[in-house]
Amino acid sequence: MKHLYGVTTAMVTPFHKHGTIDLEKVEQLTEFLISKGVHCLYPLGTTGEMLRLSAEEREAVAETVVRKAAGRVTVFIHVGAMTQNETIRLAKHASSIGADGIGVVTPAFFGANDAELEHYFVAVASSVPDDFPVYLYNIPQCAANDLKTEVAEKVAAQCPNVIGVKYSYPDFLRTNEYLNIRGGDFSVMQGADRLFLPALAMGCEGVISGVSCVYPEPFVAVYDAYLAGDLEKARKLQRIAIRYCETLKSGSNMSYFKEALKLRGIDAGFMRAPQLNLPEAEIADLKSKLDELNAVTGYA
Repeated sequence: MKHLYGVTTAMVTPFHKHGTIDLEKVEQLTEFLISKGVHCLYPLGTTGEMLRLSAEEREAVAETVVRKAAGRVTVFIHVGAMTQNETIRLAKHASSIGADGIGVVTPAFFGANDAELEHYFVAVASSVPDDFPVYLYNIPQCAANDLKTEVAEKVAAQCPNVIGVKYSYPDFLRTNEYLNIRGGDFSVMQGADRLFLPALAMGCEGVISGVSCVYPEPFVAVYDAYLAGDLEKARKLQRIAIRYCETLKSGSNMSYFKEALKLRGIDAGFMRAPQLNLPEAEIADLKSKLDELNAVTGYA
């Protein structure tokens, strides 16, 4: 079964100004990211404003990314939704369209105990073929539910297609616990962009990065340097990646990513209400900061 690895890019979802999905811009973004050397694509996650989209819209985006990628990179579709039935629907759809696998976030907003989390993930993983890869996704600061290592182990023991976890909380003790599931044969993807290099050193297979949707280059370079054994170069590149993280994550929504992409010549559309697009003054400030950073890094 295919694994996520290296620089897996969490994609934004472009919308038209009036709020509908812009599938043409989804195609353009997909092509841009592949051209920049990312290893895997991960649409419709947190960066993709997942819970703002209907099931039909999510299916349309998934189909567009899979079709445009055309096997050139690995594509895992995030399918976690507010109901179990919708999550299963999206999981089955991802399998049917030829995606390489899926990610599934914990149930969100409403509290779920360990038994409920286990039942949920087993139900979703069992709804798709045994050879269709599934990554669990733990982002407790947003979802309000934390996937404990013991629960992940129980799910993995029952579902051979649950092959890993995306962990988007900066806790290396938990990360190490995840890495020991199935005796160490469990894929762990770091969801905190700033921890990419140290996560690789721990044994994680890569990063699922939202910032790499805007500036893939430093993340790809970090991975290449790490694989080449040049840790000094990798550390320098990681510091550059962190500077982009600090610049692009200074805001409260994905409008920073979309506006930064526009500054790079890639129109990633608009936000969907209730999230607002950046006002002109903030766009100008973002441009100034990125111009200063790009002058140092050479990216444009």
